[in-house]
Amino acid sequence: MQVNSNKNRASRTEWTAFDWAIKSLIMSVLLLNALQSPLQAQEAAYSKPSFWFGAAGAANFNFYRGSTQQLNADFTAPVSFKKGNGVGLFVAPLIEFVNPNTGLGVMLQVGYDNRHSEFKQELTPCNCPADLATKLSYITVEPSLRVAPFHSGFYLFGGPRMAFNIEKAFTYKLGINPAFPNQEATPDVKGDLSDIKATLISMQIGAGFDIPLSSPNQPMQTVFAPFVSFQPYFGQSPRSIETWNITTLRVGAALKFGHGQKVEATPSANAPMVENAITIVPEVQFYVTSPRNIPVERRVRETFPLRNYVFFNLGSTEIPNRYVLLDRDQVKDFKENQLEVFAPKKLSGRSDRSMTVYYNVLNILGDRMGKNPGTSIVLVGSSEKGPEDGRAMAMSIQNYLVNIFRINESRISIEGRNKPNIPSEQPGGTRELELLREGDRRVSIESTSPELLMEFQTGPEVFFKPVEVIGVQEAPFESYVSFYVKGAKEAFSSWSLQILDDKGKMQSFGPYTQENVSLPGKAILGTRPSGHYAITMIGKTWTGKTVKKETSVDMALWTPPQNEEGMRFSVIYEFNESKAIAIYEKYLTEVVIPKIPQGGTVIVHGHTDIIGDEAYNQKLSLARANDVKAILENGLKKVGRSDVKFEVIGSGEDQTVSPFENNYPEERFYNRTVIIDIIPHN
Repeated sequence: MQVNSNKNRASRTEWTAFDWAIKSLIMSVLLLNALQSPLQAQEAAYSKPSFWFGAAGAANFNFYRGSTQQLNADFTAPVSFKKGNGVGLFVAPLIEFVNPNTGLGVMLQVGYDNRHSEFKQELTPCNCPADLATKLSYITVEPSLRVAPFHSGFYLFGGPRMAFNIEKAFTYKLGINPAFPNQEATPDVKGDLSDIKATLISMQIGAGFDIPLSSPNQPMQTVFAPFVSFQPYFGQSPRSIETWNITTLRVGAALKFGHGQKVEATPSANAPMVENAITIVPEVQFYVTSPRNIPVERRVRETFPLRNYVFFNLGSTEIPNRYVLLDRDQVKDFKENQLEVFAPKKLSGRSDRSMTVYYNVLNILGDRMGKNPGTSIVLVGSSEKGPEDGRAMAMSIQNYLVNIFRINESRISIEGRNKPNIPSEQPGGTRELELLREGDRRVSIESTSPELLMEFQTGPEVFFKPVEVIGVQEAPFESYVSFYVKGAKEAFSSWSLQILDDKGKMQSFGPYTQENVSLPGKAILGTRPSGHYAITMIGKTWTGKTVKKETSVDMALWTPPQNEEGMRFSVIYEFNESKAIAIYEKYLTEVVIPKIPQGGTVIVHGHTDIIGDEAYNQKLSLARANDVKAILENGLKKVGRSDVKFEVIGSGEDQTVSPFENNYPEERFYNRTVIIDIIPHN
């Protein structure tokens, strides 16, 4: 009878412990939720971090149910054990991502998870007390979804648990029969449990609360987060035999670290309401410059670099109809300095004069070869379909030069390749492959004849001799309306413009991430010669808030100055390249620098095509422009000149100011450029 009484008392004790654990979970949730109100009222000078890193530690309250008797192949206890309780250690590094605006996030913990337990004492047939202790340990992987339902420090989480067994020890103790106190004690049996599952897949749900330990005025933030989680028995049967299962309540805390972004101060939730309270906005300065434009005329003498490439459409070996193709009767009237007479059928609409030059490349080549009978060329066709397809593309150009310009066929050699010598598509590339492959389907026109090639250069990949054209200049960069938002990179994730004219018409531009943007006046004015505009800059902070700043400006439509001739030169780059190609340094030094007048201004503006990341292209275009500026500055210093003013602009892939559209590969190739405008002193 005494034994039964002890067993009933032990059973009540176990259920009391389990009941206490469940009540602890409920009370913890209520307590953590109650803490949210005073903590929520804190003001933050820095946003809550999105990423948190740290470590968690906890106690596992383990409750074993079911029964076990066969401990391994070598030992079976004389009685089965049915209930066990114990406390084990849990430690793990952690990483969290939380969206500060929505409170939704994900968590990941990977660590050590101990499921220690001591079973209720049982009596064997010999009336001897038997005890069993087990020590199961796992490496646990616990990804969870996290949600903060009250947009405070309190959060709920839940997800799967994957546990990999690393320890499975047991200790069995058999006591002596109380009726025979002098009986010799039986040695303990120790060993490893058999039939332990190597992997368990189960689940958990829980709650926690983030308590800030650091000042909100510091960028590095620290959080102490007590938490509780419940892991039911589903999927937690540790053995493949018998009926064991485990239910666990975990109680612990995590220490987490994250880096916040600076934001504007907001009023405390408990602060008294003040009418017309001032909100501190990020430290940014917003202003606009609009040049005073006078309706006179400027002519420009522009030197166009001429690439030695002709691009073909995918699936075709015929010269595309966007290139200017003459008939025999037109050849006698063709002149390089009057290319506007032979305009291509289809132009993109931007910088028509430039594309007229480039789409006449075969006519320029035929004309030069006709005037220089000693020159010869090699046409190298590159095709994704193979060398034969490349040769067919090259044959189309050979036929045109022979039939239209009557170039002797012996002066033109043909080759075919899979890839050009300088391909756009590189091994391992995964982005924008279609555009890159369009750029690789081309015929390269190679020559060693100096009469055809750029000054100072020899070799198969050298550009053709530039083309010089005189015409009325489009609006240059110095005539653009410039918008400056100083401090935008630190304060805003992006910003945009709303421009309202004096007739009530609203225009929107952006979003932008750089600190200054220049737009041609025509993009705002349209056909109006002038106008007064109210301009609103709308910035989005890193926490999603909106900041507005306003100004106004008078604009006038640019027309070029009268009786003034400027000069323009260009530098062309290979794909993803920022260092000036070696062929240009001597050209810039010996051709361009002597043409810069005393006291003149040199405006250097870099561009890219649309392939690649926008932010990267912005930096790349500026690097290209600075590279050209450095070559020009060094050349001027060598001849003892310091009278020239430089302006450097990097426009990236901005299609509002890029030289060309990006519809065709030749447009993209010519957009990889630095344009050099030389402006006289007056």
